[in-house]
Amino acid sequence: MKRLKDLLEDISYECIQGTLDVQVEEIVNDSRKAGEGSLFFCIKGAASDGHRYAAQAAAQGAKALIVSDAVEVPEHVTVIRVEDTRYAMAMISAAWYDYPARKLPVIGITGTKGKTTTTYMIKSILENAGHKVGLMGTIEVLIGSQSIPAGNTTPESMMIQHYLRRMLDEGCDCAVMEVSSQGLMLHRTAGIPFEIGIFTNIEPDHIGPNEHASFEDYMACKSLLFRQCKLGIVNADDARWKSVLDGHTCRLETFGFSGEADLRASDMQLLSEPGWLGVSCHVSGLADMDVKIGLPGKFSVYNALAAIAVCLHFGVEEDDIRRALVHAKAKGRIEQIKVSDEFTLLIDYAHNAMSLESLLAALKEYKPNRLVCVFGCGGNRSKLRRYEMGEVSGRLADFTIITSDNPRFEEPMDIIKDIETGIRKTDGRYIEIPDRKEAIAYAIAHGRKGDCIVLAGKGHEDYQEICGVKHPMDERALIADILAGK
Repeated sequence: MKRLKDLLEDISYECIQGTLDVQVEEIVNDSRKAGEGSLFFCIKGAASDGHRYAAQAAAQGAKALIVSDAVEVPEHVTVIRVEDTRYAMAMISAAWYDYPARKLPVIGITGTKGKTTTTYMIKSILENAGHKVGLMGTIEVLIGSQSIPAGNTTPESMMIQHYLRRMLDEGCDCAVMEVSSQGLMLHRTAGIPFEIGIFTNIEPDHIGPNEHASFEDYMACKSLLFRQCKLGIVNADDARWKSVLDGHTCRLETFGFSGEADLRASDMQLLSEPGWLGVSCHVSGLADMDVKIGLPGKFSVYNALAAIAVCLHFGVEEDDIRRALVHAKAKGRIEQIKVSDEFTLLIDYAHNAMSLESLLAALKEYKPNRLVCVFGCGGNRSKLRRYEMGEVSGRLADFTIITSDNPRFEEPMDIIKDIETGIRKTDGRYIEIPDRKEAIAYAIAHGRKGDCIVLAGKGHEDYQEICGVKHPMDERALIADILAGK
């Protein structure tokens, strides 16, 4: 229980009805959860406006409302008007949970690609050195031994503060989180004094209805992190990094292959063993060591450099960094599954043309006997994505197996035919196998010595969405069943 006046200390507001001397029992942004003594935030969302439910929340016992528009509620309900209810929700949530980020160093990672893998690399290195690390990201929220499935890359502000408080109470001494452009735009991370902010890279993405109006807007939202952190660690090889850092208020460090970067990689070598791909390099500048990374591709070096730069600020020894990087991985991010000594099989979340091209181009550098790509596209989404992914796989893979991936309310074969339209623009060989388990079984059964097989699109997902129902389906379990003859 907290006094309303105390919760409002960090925001500008106007009390247009009632009194500030109210004891708040809980904070909620869903009117269905409002109860006796609650504080209800009227949030304008893409699908609905919380102001429409103000009377319902009051009828259920809410004592105070945070609004930006006029509402009609009984006189005994306190109404606080602010300019932006999302920003107010973030700041009030931080106060409600006693400002956990002031006591728990938080590392935030933004960028188009690499956020998820980098968070897990940082967590792996720090824990290898004896730290207890909380994590929030696209795949899950990790608090001690508990894994909570993620709904958004960056949760709503109330949940972020709730998780940070739990991490602190569980004994975590730092937290690492993915910070999406949407999360920054919607003030989900407001009120967090980030210890370190990381910029991985940027390319046009998330532009369209309910996202960003333009690439410039997308970059501007990314830049907000670097007005909210003490230290910014940025990829100096990205052509647009200075634009993203425009207006920054933090100290800066850079990483990359560039000779001007503060933390530099050189002498990169692609590593290949039976059923396994990796990469090694020499790191110089702020550190001086050779590292071996248990993930393939040049992008893995960039992710590792960002993680190393962070961990140096936590005083981690080079031996701890080296040990951790060999084993660090994120579920569904170029995740290698051992099925044979003859060929390599990987699972990756690549689910658009940009990410699929980056993945396949990186794997081709290992010069596999054949690069085999198994993928589908989600239903009730852009047809252009299907054409583009088909064309990318046809151009870069030696063989493509087109299958199903979350058809939702569409017929799987309709989606597959759209992908085929794209692949037929190339000379790429392909086959259509709608059932995903059968497609994976076919790929494994026909694997040849030296092949690299990538299952793209599902990544960490453990379901198949069909007609509004999410059916259990984890590719790791499918592979285990296939190998067991089930």
